[in-house]
Amino acid sequence: MAQPTQYLTPEGEAKLRAELAELTGPKREELAKRLRAAIQMGDLSENADYHKAKEDQSFLEGRIMEIESILRNAIVVEKTHSDEVTIGSRVTIQEEDFDPETFHMVGAKEADPRNGKISNESPFGIALMGHKVGDVVEAETPGGRVKLKILKIE
Repeated sequence: MAQPTQYLTPEGEAKLRAELAELTGPKREELAKRLRAAIQMGDLSENADYHKAKEDQSFLEGRIMEIESILRNAIVVEKTHSDEVTIGSRVTIQEEDFDPETFHMVGAKEADPRNGKISNESPFGIALMGHKVGDVVEAETPGGRVKLKILKIE
């Protein structure tokens, strides 16, 4: 089964590569030491430290596999100077009766709305992609339809 296409900004790719280096280096070594220490305590069937370390190892290896898969299948989108909203754009919008807000359009794996990073797959992202300054778009949100005016694209 083919992986769905994931988009990353260069910053998102760098962040994932740094996390992968940390997990495959220092974190793996720390976990190996914990496992060795727990094994030396004897009777593994009732050793809570051993079971916790094995559980942590499972989560660590799962995250490593996830990051490797994302990096292997991702398309890194270099920001081009476009007059349309694309992944990598910083777009300033204004919703009726609200102050303007600026968002960085990113792929789903990088989305962090609290920090101004919205996914191209989010309701706002879907509505904004491909549109230009001055366009008014409608986004279907859980709270209902909202109109957004594109004020600026960087």
